Amino acid sequence: MGKKADVELLLLSSSMKHGTGFLEHAMPAVTELLAGRGRLLFVPFAKRDHDGYAATVQAAVAPLGITVDGIHRADDPVAAVREAEAVFIGGGNTFRLLSTLHRLGLVTALREAVRGGTPYMGASAGTNMACPSLRTSNDMPIVEPPSFEAIGLVPFQINPHYLDPDPGSTHMGETREQRIAEFLEDNDVPVLGLREGAWLRVRGEHAELGGSTGARLFTRGAEPRELGPGDDATFLLRTEPRYDA
Repeated sequence: MGKKADVELLLLSSSMKHGTGFLEHAMPAVTELLAGRGRLLFVPFAKRDHDGYAATVQAAVAPLGITVDGIHRADDPVAAVREAEAVFIGGGNTFRLLSTLHRLGLVTALREAVRGGTPYMGASAGTNMACPSLRTSNDMPIVEPPSFEAIGLVPFQINPHYLDPDPGSTHMGETREQRIAEFLEDNDVPVLGLREGAWLRVRGEHAELGGSTGARLFTRGAEPRELGPGDDATFLLRTEPRYDA
């Protein structure tokens, strides 16, 4: 039996940061992940305009000499995943995205491909998909997926677009921190709140925070912990998640 391939992940909080173009803020990390690859399989199912979304991605990675193939154009989406040089799942509505992945039989196909060595990039909803569950999405459930089970490329939860509480706000709704605390009342799983402009890079058994803004780590029974760019997050890969605990 051959040696198990290392998992290669780039999990972005967002595809854009204020004042920059699509993927521009993370282009060095994108370039590093996709080095040596000429084609990128893009999964646009989080948004309705699949062709337009794929064109946006193509324009962003064209300077790298990469051609984008939209999986929505594939005759056999599962085969497209198995043959892909690299995969990118873009942002949008996580419920719409996960529902489509389940319907097309892509959850298992993506999991097997990435665990077999296919590089995976996610942004926003695509980063949610790398978690075991949809449960830390920010989105409205505009459709109902058959299950909250996501791809499970990491054993913990991520909350993209994480916003710190504003002490001067008069808004009476829950803060993101309160919603995550509520999640932890019923689930014993770390939640990494990735601020916009931040990302997590996983190389095999090593994980590191990247970008410019950092993250907030929430764990059950403990005070939130700050993680900054360059901090080692490998310990999160040893998580044993417990849901409905």
